[in-house]
Amino acid sequence: MKRPSLKPLALVAAAALIIGAGGVFTATRVDAWGATGHRTIGVAAMRGLSDELPAFLRNPGAVAEVGELSREPDRTKGAGQPHDRERDTAHFVDLDDNGHVMNASGPTLSELPQLKSEYDALLAASGIEVNDAGYLPYAIMDGYQQLARDFATWRVLNAAEARELDPGKRAWYREDRLRREALILRDIGYLSHYVGDGSQPHHMSIHYNGWGDYPNPEGFTNARSTHGAFEGGFIRRNLRLDAVEAVMPAPNLDGFDLRARTATYLNTTLAQVIPFYRLEKTGAFAADAEGAVLAPGAEFATTRIAAGAAELRDLITLAWRDAGTQSIGWPAVKVAEVEAGTADPWLAMIGED
Repeated sequence: MKRPSLKPLALVAAAALIIGAGGVFTATRVDAWGATGHRTIGVAAMRGLSDELPAFLRNPGAVAEVGELSREPDRTKGAGQPHDRERDTAHFVDLDDNGHVMNASGPTLSELPQLKSEYDALLAASGIEVNDAGYLPYAIMDGYQQLARDFATWRVLNAAEARELDPGKRAWYREDRLRREALILRDIGYLSHYVGDGSQPHHMSIHYNGWGDYPNPEGFTNARSTHGAFEGGFIRRNLRLDAVEAVMPAPNLDGFDLRARTATYLNTTLAQVIPFYRLEKTGAFAADAEGAVLAPGAEFATTRIAAGAAELRDLITLAWRDAGTQSIGWPAVKVAEVEAGTADPWLAMIGED
């Protein structure tokens, strides 16, 4: 089955209006979470960072900036081909009820090959179109690795700036550090978007917009408005930042392996597909006779947004730690040695040629 076309909408304009904000909504939209959900994930994650992270990430301006940039992969749609087709499939991975990509011929998330090109070839050999299947796990892993490289560069620049005695070099380090800070916020925004997509059950399932043409013994809805109505209008009306922050899981930073962590995170979301459809049958995502939203629907949505925010918070912290073990620049210097004051990074940063 093909996904409906994705059409941009005029939505809420400012991160300050996350809580209780209003906006335009249509049931044809199927971008994960819409503006309100993606903003909230970015803001809640940034507000949850500990003081282990540098101060520039924790100021209110950076928090709001990430909230806005968390929407960016949706806002860039409509550029044409090949831009749109290549990026549209980054927002989801369609798994069957047993956790295989599309059907039993596809791999599980724990079986994904190292490279996306190998994944594409594996799907093609199984008769599966990658544009139907999606490649969200690779978008998340790529975004994490980019952020770790950003942090490695920032850590070198920051340490060198603090020690440099030459005014010209110190000024260059400062300017390049500020450039890197802007890039870090941008790259956190992109990672936020894909991590957020991964917390929305419809973005993990062949049942992505109504149950579809599959065995349906519980009689789940086939309404083609299901996806958009949940993540757009319902979220906009009912999501509250304080409620999200109250249920965010505690940090999980031990025993990190990026591929295993990504598979576990996305499979946890997949497990919420049937609970979503069972709740939908009860009317939990619609107003009752008095116009009040039923609590189970709001609680489900809040918990899913909180899961995305907590995962993003943890990945930012893990990327920061990862950066401290890396080498950066050319000729390469070790981040730890620059921070210890035992290596001069000037040529590595400005470029030997």
